[in-house]
Amino acid sequence: MNSTQSMNIPVLDRYLIRELILPFLFGVGAFTSIGLSVGTVFELVREVAESGLSIEIALRVFLLRMPEFIVLAFPMSTLLATLMTYSRLSSDSEIIALRSVGVSVYRLVIPALVVSLFITGMTFIFNELFVPKASYEARVTLERALEGEKPPFRQKNILYTDYDDVEQPNGNQREVLVRLFYAEEFNGEEMRGLTVIDRTRGNLSQIINAQSATWNPKLNKWDFYQGTSYLIAPDSSYNNVVRFEHKVLNLPRTPLDLTQRSRDYGEMNLLQSLDYLKLVRATSDEEKLKELKVRIQQKISFPFVCLVFGMVGAALGTKPQQTGRGTSFGISILIIFGYYLIAFITGAIGQVGILSPFLAAWIPNFLGFGIGGWLLFRTAN
Repeated sequence: MNSTQSMNIPVLDRYLIRELILPFLFGVGAFTSIGLSVGTVFELVREVAESGLSIEIALRVFLLRMPEFIVLAFPMSTLLATLMTYSRLSSDSEIIALRSVGVSVYRLVIPALVVSLFITGMTFIFNELFVPKASYEARVTLERALEGEKPPFRQKNILYTDYDDVEQPNGNQREVLVRLFYAEEFNGEEMRGLTVIDRTRGNLSQIINAQSATWNPKLNKWDFYQGTSYLIAPDSSYNNVVRFEHKVLNLPRTPLDLTQRSRDYGEMNLLQSLDYLKLVRATSDEEKLKELKVRIQQKISFPFVCLVFGMVGAALGTKPQQTGRGTSFGISILIIFGYYLIAFITGAIGQVGILSPFLAAWIPNFLGFGIGGWLLFRTAN
């Protein structure tokens, strides 16, 4: 008896995995096609008709956008595959037959969980290696075709604050503002309308206003033009006022790094997002900082949606029922809509600071695992 079961287990696993593959591939094709049609094709057709975009560029952008929608289709296809496969087994009484010879529901869903875990890893790899680069290239290709090589003004109100630990009279260290850098706009070549407040000596020591400034890569310093420098005495009075045509300042390059970040959140992998987080922390933009923290957690949590959907789909499919492919597809759409609605709400709550970034990104997954486990328990008992 035990020998027969041990021989049948690998066969059962191979059978279930083989049954899961075709519905999964069908789901990837179907959901990717729907996403590309809604998110890319209509836009490209409009640009070809209204803006004269060439067919060659449109096709290139279409191909570059494909990895993004393929990855989005992975979790949905996992749900569809598990739901269709186990529903068919239930409809054909195969699950009843397997349970009658001692195979438990938990044992039946193990192949689905293994496949879902594999797809989870595949989703993470795609999101890190292929999607950010392809999405960035797609946007840049389309913008260059429509707007030309020279980008328009995109950066306004650049604000950079520099903090440092300063020793207090009592010997304790306290983080204080040592420098503030503000520019009205950046045109891709120079900053304009600048104000710099310098407190590096412990007190307000200098204020600089300038019409423009550029970064000098040879000296690793800033060239300020057409400005005025106000030196502040220890008693807070103006000590000296100096007008200048050109002044070299030893300031951080960080404000330029902030303006030159041209990738959207979806165009950065996890390492690039963490590097950008370091830059944003140096600014006073708390809203952007909260949003980026939530997005980073979502990058980590998103691949595990495949495991959530695999568990939920298998649990629903193993229930005794008569469910066709059309019904399975409809149920999948409802579950997907509900999950992403919750994810959107928790993400928005996290960005305003009510939830921590971790909870904002992971609550939908925790709910999904809880519901999937509860469904499996009910079916098994």
